[in-house]
Amino acid sequence: MSFQTAFTAPHSEAAKVGQSILDAGGTASEAMVAAAAMVAVQYPHMNSIGGDGFWLICKKGETPVAIDACGAASLSVNPDAYRGQGKQLPESGGASAITMAGTVSGWDKALQLNGGDCSLQQLLLPAVDAAKNGIRVTQSLVNASEKTLQRLGRDEEFAKLYLKKGQPLSVGDTVKNPALASTFTALIEHGLDDFYRGETANRIASDLKKAGSPISIEDLNQHQAKVLPPLNVNISKGKLFNFGAPTQGVASLLILAIYDKLASQAQQEIHHIHLLVEATKQAFIIRDRVVTDESYLEQPLQSLLTDEVIQQCVSGISATQAQPWPHVAKPGDTIWMGATDQYGTMVSFIQSIYWEFGSGVVLPETGVLWNIRSQSFSLDPSHHNALQPGKKPFHTLNPAYVELIDGRRMVYGTMGGEGQPQTQACLFSRYLYQGKTLSQSITEPRWLLGRTWGDSTNNLRLEQTLYQQYSADLTLMGHDVTAVTDHNELMGHAGAVVLNPQGEASATSDPRSDGTYFLGETHDQ
Repeated sequence: MSFQTAFTAPHSEAAKVGQSILDAGGTASEAMVAAAAMVAVQYPHMNSIGGDGFWLICKKGETPVAIDACGAASLSVNPDAYRGQGKQLPESGGASAITMAGTVSGWDKALQLNGGDCSLQQLLLPAVDAAKNGIRVTQSLVNASEKTLQRLGRDEEFAKLYLKKGQPLSVGDTVKNPALASTFTALIEHGLDDFYRGETANRIASDLKKAGSPISIEDLNQHQAKVLPPLNVNISKGKLFNFGAPTQGVASLLILAIYDKLASQAQQEIHHIHLLVEATKQAFIIRDRVVTDESYLEQPLQSLLTDEVIQQCVSGISATQAQPWPHVAKPGDTIWMGATDQYGTMVSFIQSIYWEFGSGVVLPETGVLWNIRSQSFSLDPSHHNALQPGKKPFHTLNPAYVELIDGRRMVYGTMGGEGQPQTQACLFSRYLYQGKTLSQSITEPRWLLGRTWGDSTNNLRLEQTLYQQYSADLTLMGHDVTAVTDHNELMGHAGAVVLNPQGEASATSDPRSDGTYFLGETHDQ
């Protein structure tokens, strides 16, 4: 059997590096690690090695394997001290840098499970060069620089790297991070575990302490990525897989399972939009009630993917009337990347620091930008996502994979916080229910219910083309609609890779990102 390789990423340099590893005979996981390092340099507002990661590694003929590479709250965090400072957790600075960074542990675990002959030098050297020599600032990075100026601009280390004389970056500027280049070099020399149990870990812990973070060397030393079974659900199109706790993967699966039972009613595009939005509401209500750290769950998330639960959700949906909204939503910034290798192994991968530039804490010795996943915790001690030492926060991240009944396999995903499951459902339904091409399914105008990227509105946003066509009718159905420009970053940076039964690959990336995709040669096995 021969398999064609492919790689898609929201930044062209990451896609290029990933595909180069596949072309050199590397595995999908090796290609993903190389791209993950590169995209952490190229897209610092979206992700960082100071953030978290989630993997689905999908070998042909085998059950997919999930890797949980997210960090928990510091073992020494004091929730009462934070409650004494106010009702909300800090939105920047060391005091907001509460949770461990897990993504590098996920790289290490993925290479253990699906590694090949590529050396760490081969995988990480492109990221070293990019951090040392500088990246070209894109509009996406400018937008984030402008948006975070008030929240993060007063931090001296942040301003050195990601501002220009105290002002936002401009397109075409060069951003260099030599300290991050040195960190990657150290990981090449000493191994990825050095991030947690080596000299790199000591440097990280020292800088976090100086910044006022509760994270200590003990937190770094005890962190480990976990290998887990993914959630799954069967629908008429095939078997869907996604990530379990502490992510919203259960919501992504529920949306598509609910819509699968309603799809025959979607004879026109307005019905397609309406039914998916209403399925989203049903799924989000369940998600927000139950999803938390796996060890704190009151019931297994797989138990929410039964026909009985799905049918209850379906019965709560009207074909002509919108359910009242808003519902409390979460913002988020992330990257999703997908790959398939010469062995027919596919990878769906997500890496994130949550808000743009995370906490804004740049560790001077290592160049690492720390996450702000702490914002997913509640200071209400009775809340199921209440802040606790050693507890993992809720994550919007969820990489997706499907095995279709016709033999095709697909990895797909997006950034976008609250929008992730919605964009997944949009591209999936267009591709598999409406028969559109992979490119059309991602490129055509989209919608978003709820907040994202720190935006506080909870209405249904439509890209301009959709708004012009359907806003009046959707309003009559009870939706609170508003317009944004076409190809707006608010709608996420989606991507997908499909492998057909003959081993031929197809892929696409989102014009809303700075990304691209590559299709490689077909390799005989």
